[in-house]
Amino acid sequence: MEHNPTLKDIAKLFLKLGIIGFGGPAAHIAMMRNEVVVQRKWLTEQHFLDLLGATNLIPGPNSTEMAIHIGREKGGWKGLIIAGLCFILPAVFITGFIAVLYNHYGKIPEIQPFIYGIKPAIIAIILGDIYPLARKSLKTTELAITGLLVLIGSLFKFNEIYLMFGAGFVALFLHSFRNTRGLHKNAFFLHALVQINYPPNTSAENIHLFWIFLKIGAILYGSGYVLFAFLDAELVTNGLLHRKQLIDAIAVGQFTPGPVFSSVTFIGYQINGLAGALISTIGIFFPSFIFVALLNPIVKKMRNSEYFSTFLDAVNIASIAIILSVCYAMGTEAINDWRTIIIALVSIILTIWFRTINSAFIVAGGSLLGYLLYLI
Repeated sequence: MEHNPTLKDIAKLFLKLGIIGFGGPAAHIAMMRNEVVVQRKWLTEQHFLDLLGATNLIPGPNSTEMAIHIGREKGGWKGLIIAGLCFILPAVFITGFIAVLYNHYGKIPEIQPFIYGIKPAIIAIILGDIYPLARKSLKTTELAITGLLVLIGSLFKFNEIYLMFGAGFVALFLHSFRNTRGLHKNAFFLHALVQINYPPNTSAENIHLFWIFLKIGAILYGSGYVLFAFLDAELVTNGLLHRKQLIDAIAVGQFTPGPVFSSVTFIGYQINGLAGALISTIGIFFPSFIFVALLNPIVKKMRNSEYFSTFLDAVNIASIAIILSVCYAMGTEAINDWRTIIIALVSIILTIWFRTINSAFIVAGGSLLGYLLYLI
């Protein structure tokens, strides 16, 4: 049974997640699942899965769009705006503050001792919260095989959106092959990637920045690393930003909480000060609110349709497989010595044994333990 929170409840939850949400989209989604499914029971496991699958079908930052989806489900249009802003703004303010310091001193703060143990702890959180989702989504042997194939494809760096849509359409084909009624009575959700053109100049005018980031927010699929590839092509190549500044922006995105897309606040400030930071941030996040507003009303209709439901089930299992692939990639990067192995094991034990423990304590504990071990 789903509970109905107030707008204040929605604001408090996503403000909290925006402040403690280290680790990128996979970690954010795991934290959201723990908060809204396990602890608060705002959504059922299946409903959360369906929103996750729908989120992965549209461009933009997945965890931000997931927050906006949940806000729309539980608080209508006001909830949509409140959840999105509360999740985004903490990261934007933190990133903006670092951008000001960077602009004055030319370097980012030395924070390595404090973030050393965060990633191993976050991996434990993701694995702990993804297991129930995986168990729920494995409804048939076919879906299990689909998930395995998507996981393999993701590990071999196949494009995420091809894997998800591919899984969905293969499932539809198999379903229609078994079903003599065919697909003619069912509509498919097709969405277009709109290319927005802007004047080919290299000035740092705010309108130019806005169109650049609006375009990226409207067409970008994939991880934060894909974002930085776009930024390199759009900004560094055109002389708006130095590559060192872009690399430092990547670092800022990694060690600040909240959506990694908030790195554009840092970039916008370097290009054109406070106005540049503001206009860049609005441009990159605005399409997510529009996409979710258009998609959210049809998610339940998709579940009620036989063919859409088949498509959604396959997309759900593909989403889980891709998150597991992200976990593996994070693990190979972050768990690379005896200290990080200890942090990961302790975090996994705490996550499994104390299912109701707040993920913020796991993150804080991992950071503290990492700091202490880093000094040894």
